[in-house]
Amino acid sequence: MSIFHSMNNTASALTAQRLRMDVISSNMANADSTRSVNGEGPYRRKSVVLEPREGQFSSYLNMAIGRGSSSAGNGVKVSRIEEDRETPTKMVYDPSHVDADANGYVEMPNVDPLREMVDLISATRSYEANVTVFNATKGMMMKALEIGK
Repeated sequence: MSIFHSMNNTASALTAQRLRMDVISSNMANADSTRSVNGEGPYRRKSVVLEPREGQFSSYLNMAIGRGSSSAGNGVKVSRIEEDRETPTKMVYDPSHVDADANGYVEMPNVDPLREMVDLISATRSYEANVTVFNATKGMMMKALEIGK
């Protein structure tokens, strides 16, 4: 394991959480968008799906010859950004709206601002925790360099 292994793991988590915050911001910005780009109705809520990053060949080789640990992680990566097709859209009565149907109802996005804010707080806390880990690791490395003086 390299000395920068934990910093690489933390950096991957920071990148993933930043993307999560960007997607949540996009959801909030489109909470009232009744038309999507592809023309299939209103905007659909998007969410980020994370998965563990695969190891490099050297880590598998070291495990095979008994010098590596199988418990060490390799960070996280974004596997995909998926649309929420399961949560139904909301029908709002507004006959003056451009996208209203014959009965005066408008199909609104399935974005719940409260849920988005909870997800945003979760992503922000995860990001802050990873920044703390990164700074602690950096501090330990600096102290280790001072020992060598």
